[in-house]
Amino acid sequence: MSETATPVWFITGCSTGLGRELAQRVIQRGWRVVATARNVAQIEDFATEGGARALTLKLDVTRQPEIDAAVKEAVQKFGRIDVLVNNAGYGYQSTVEEGEEAEIRAQFDANVFGLFALTRAVLPVMRARKSGNIINITSVAGLIGYPGSGYYAASKHAVEGWSDALRAEVQPLGIGVTCVEPGPFRTDWAGRSLKQTPNRIADYAATAGARLEGTKQRSGTQAGDPVRAGDAMIELAQKGAGAPRHAVLGAWGFDEVTRRIEARLEEISAQKELSYSADYPQE
Repeated sequence: MSETATPVWFITGCSTGLGRELAQRVIQRGWRVVATARNVAQIEDFATEGGARALTLKLDVTRQPEIDAAVKEAVQKFGRIDVLVNNAGYGYQSTVEEGEEAEIRAQFDANVFGLFALTRAVLPVMRARKSGNIINITSVAGLIGYPGSGYYAASKHAVEGWSDALRAEVQPLGIGVTCVEPGPFRTDWAGRSLKQTPNRIADYAATAGARLEGTKQRSGTQAGDPVRAGDAMIELAQKGAGAPRHAVLGAWGFDEVTRRIEARLEEISAQKELSYSADYPQE
């Protein structure tokens, strides 16, 4: 994506948080944005601020007709989509044992299947131009599972693995794929986009239960700056098809992820003899 062009960004989940800050940064640069939210009234200010450069649309990513209509309207207005940012989604915290089936499936519909469906709808537009960037907002939890967040981590891990395959398929066509993995950022995510199943099993009180209690208490004190996160995503999109596969945002997230990956590699390497032993003996 050229800095001198006027690219078209399609961003989901723009009512608050990282999606809203990113959409504002795009408009401030004089670029064009398709800002979407389930409640379009919450993003009408973008149309006022951006004028003809901003298109605000109602979009629930769990509804295929709304996905199809939004992509069609975006292309009709701007002719193309240069950057797709899959930001819509929410958190669900529960111990694995206490997870509620309806809540688990609803989270996967939004965080996983909705993201898949929207990307499928946008890919033909990008392939036609042989260019574009897809930015999937996952989480540090997309690389690490924490007590009390097993189902949320599972949804983000699913997007991470899927993004590996997507990148292998579309990078040769000029399309970049990046997973942005934020650590704690100072948004209202805990108050607005987080559901919790109350911990009732005493055996988990000191692990998952304590983490569930602490999540909302720490909201508002996180080190991550959503505005700077928006700038980082804009920088990533400038790299085109050469954009990195991973971008962990925030010092805490970076340190945590690198520490865990190094420990994981050490653990896997320690089992090398066992791993090799599972093959047929070489003749």
